[in-house]
Amino acid sequence: MSTRHLPLLATILIFFVAYAVCAFQFPAMLSLRVFANLLTDNAFLGVVAVGMTFVILSGGIDLSVGAVIGFSGVFLAVLLRDTGVHPLVAFVLLLIVTTLFGAVMGAVIHYLEMPAFIVTLAGMFLARGMAFVLSIDSVPIAHDFYKVLRKVYYKLPGGGRLTLIGMVVIVVFIVGAVIAHRTRFGANVYALGGGIQTAQLMGVPIAATTIGIYALSGFLAGLSGIVFSLYTSAGYPLSAVGVELDAIAAVVIGGTLLTGGSGYVLGTFIGILIQGLIQTYITFDGTLSSWWTKILIGFLLFAFILMQKIILTLSRRQNR
Repeated sequence: MSTRHLPLLATILIFFVAYAVCAFQFPAMLSLRVFANLLTDNAFLGVVAVGMTFVILSGGIDLSVGAVIGFSGVFLAVLLRDTGVHPLVAFVLLLIVTTLFGAVMGAVIHYLEMPAFIVTLAGMFLARGMAFVLSIDSVPIAHDFYKVLRKVYYKLPGGGRLTLIGMVVIVVFIVGAVIAHRTRFGANVYALGGGIQTAQLMGVPIAATTIGIYALSGFLAGLSGIVFSLYTSAGYPLSAVGVELDAIAAVVIGGTLLTGGSGYVLGTFIGILIQGLIQTYITFDGTLSSWWTKILIGFLLFAFILMQKIILTLSRRQNR
């Protein structure tokens, strides 16, 4: 078995073992209703985590996505409150803005040869600041079209409902997996994660790929903002603070190497489910603090970082 598959297999094993333990204590967790709610409650995080997967696969990082989600919610809320623009038009405008924002960061990273950490940190402050420029207060979204979208669902056996945003996150993961593993762009992302010099020798268009990666991350952060606005029916400039760290955690727990070049979109999906499972267990228990979610995720992160170190060591020995 290739060592590159070990993190993904470990993630899947942890999820099924954890789910089995939770279901043993709370049998109701086996219902499709709970699973559907798990998808709905973590939909916005799942969407942005797909973009983060591509970024980390390339060996980069994007710290701006949480702020972009916050900006997106306020942008939509203010636009719908103060103009007669239809929400679908507002969605398109927002996605254009966030995609261009990501593309500009990618261009700065490549052409100015600046670390992604610094550039996206600046992007985080810029996006969060623009959200406060638009509004310093929470702005409710009461448009009738939002009410219609919130009523769209697929009825599951057992009485569960897969909401529209739950469907969106599933589609995003499927499309993300196809792009990552079945397209030239996806192959270029993996090559870039293996090292810029190596990627250049392979004929990878470094500039176009880098810009495309951060443009995709910006697009999905904007889409996540739309999903989040549907989930909360409001825009607030301080919303989604720290979501970028949750997304990074999901990607790493999903088995993607922080150094880039190895990982799977499927792993990120399982990583999101693990985080949601921990939160659901705490809700069912009723006696545990919500901070246990962060504690357990922290333990998992340490475990997967250690696993990554071991795998890298084994890979180097095999190459010798």
